Amino acid sequence: MKDLIHYVAQALVDNPNEVEVSEIEGNQTSVLELKVAKEDLGKVIGKQGRTARAMRTILSAASAKANKRTVLEIIE
Repeated sequence: MKDLIHYVAQALVDNPNEVEVSEIEGNQTSVLELKVAKEDLGKVIGKQGRTARAMRTILSAASAKANKRTVLEIIE
């Protein structure tokens, strides 16, 4: 899941070297924290949060296939 979000985020931003994804594993849910450069934050979130919502939809579909629950948080 971490690699999936990393790949998608790198494709969206102007500074792909500054994309960082960290994973916090819990008992039932794991949280992915996405950090990008400050000037790329708008590209990752998108207009009215559409891009972020699409990334979360892809993540939930992939995690459902793996019988997990994964949440994406975008860190400013």
